[in-house]
Amino acid sequence: MTVRIEKNGAVWTVIHDRPEARNAMDPASADALTQAFLEFDADPKASVAVFYGAGGAFCAGWDLKYVSTLDAAHPLGELDIPTAGPRGNGGEIPRGPLGPSRLELDKPVIAAIEGPAVAGGMELGLWCDFRVMAQEAYFGVYCRRWGVPLIDGGTVRLPRIVGQGRALEIILTGRKVPAEECLSIGLCEYLTPKGGARQKAEALAQDIARFPQICTRADRRSAIKSHGLSVRDALIQEWYNGREALVRDGVAGATRFKDGLGRHGDFENIR
Repeated sequence: MTVRIEKNGAVWTVIHDRPEARNAMDPASADALTQAFLEFDADPKASVAVFYGAGGAFCAGWDLKYVSTLDAAHPLGELDIPTAGPRGNGGEIPRGPLGPSRLELDKPVIAAIEGPAVAGGMELGLWCDFRVMAQEAYFGVYCRRWGVPLIDGGTVRLPRIVGQGRALEIILTGRKVPAEECLSIGLCEYLTPKGGARQKAEALAQDIARFPQICTRADRRSAIKSHGLSVRDALIQEWYNGREALVRDGVAGATRFKDGLGRHGDFENIR
């Protein structure tokens, strides 16, 4: 199996393990990753996922040896099938060639990036909520050399994360974007020494999983769904989105505070 799941309580680490191809994506891996994340999203015991590429590479992109076998006149014919499951955009578009890139999950996913995350691999990193990168890791639209376009969300998500001008420079030049630059431009949120990305991402995931999850998911959902709305419409959306969380999590949490827990910004003693 090129994809496996390792579980530690409410945190699932989804691992792509195809080291002979630097975790480049073939159809079997793409299907397996999509299914793994749908399984994570549907499991009531799971709260946060970490997405990790084993063997020192996050993902070298779409497997170009596989791409070279496609029918040039109709290269995506085998992908023209709706994504299965409740988080597959309702079936309006097929699953991405890189797998889960078009899924709309209701739970957070953290990317743990070692080595290259290039071309479609970069797009998978952008699909995640945020990114932890080892210092030697890097992004880059390396598919620029071969005429393979970004079709797993790269042209959509990158400008939203770093701004249009910077995104276009990265997309059009195809250059290497080292981890330290990624941190400086907001393309990742944490840097670690080489070999430390997974451990840091899993620690962050455990921190997030400790919190009341109805509220956590509601705030995440509102931040994502507010993009592109006017301030007024976003505030309306935020209010209706948050009401259930206030009822189901907020009152109980305020009661715990009243009883002496979590005072003075203490995030450890909350239950």
